[in-house]
Amino acid sequence: MIHLDKISRIYQIGNQSIHALDAVDLKIEAGEFVAIMGRSGSGKSTLLNMLGCMDRPDKGDYLLDGNNISVMDDDELSAIRNQYMGFVFQSFHLLPRLSALDNVLLPRRYHSDGLRESDLQSAIILMERVDLGDRFLHKPNELSGGQRQRVAIARSLINKPKVVLADEPTGNLDSSTSDAIMNLLKELNSEGQTIVMVTHEPEIAEHAQRQIIMRDGKILEDQHV
Repeated sequence: MIHLDKISRIYQIGNQSIHALDAVDLKIEAGEFVAIMGRSGSGKSTLLNMLGCMDRPDKGDYLLDGNNISVMDDDELSAIRNQYMGFVFQSFHLLPRLSALDNVLLPRRYHSDGLRESDLQSAIILMERVDLGDRFLHKPNELSGGQRQRVAIARSLINKPKVVLADEPTGNLDSSTSDAIMNLLKELNSEGQTIVMVTHEPEIAEHAQRQIIMRDGKILEDQHV
């Protein structure tokens, strides 16, 4: 489903060229659970941004389900993100004035089809799925960190994405809450959801079926576990 062919991303800082991604080759099949690891500056976040169509390569090609992302304009990339991708962030990125349910529905408001009558029921089912069936009307500041991350996961699923991209999804959570979130992601993956996760924590990466380790913009190791 995902195929990166010699992808490079180069940032110019003064007279210095920084190769955030350096001729990266990567294939990810539908239904995989992949963890991307590496030190700060290794290129893992840049790679996740590339996979999520939030950045374009300077060199190489990115094929997503046969679509060449590398040549798309901003509007086309936005449509691909909305159609294919669900995002889960370390800092949750929930809108504070909206209820948990309205936060889950937010991606539908930007979908080409708009908000449909069936979407409310879908959001309710997703919130019940993440054990927040009694928190529909709560604002983010009325929820714990783990509950906010569950809202974010439900939101990432509302458009039925082909890929969920998770950037340090347990970074702001205690260990027991982190385990609960990872068990939820594993459960989703067992049902066929493709998940690509960036983490710096080896114990979190162990939940994935495949671990990719990056260094200096290159893939150093790629192993199934």
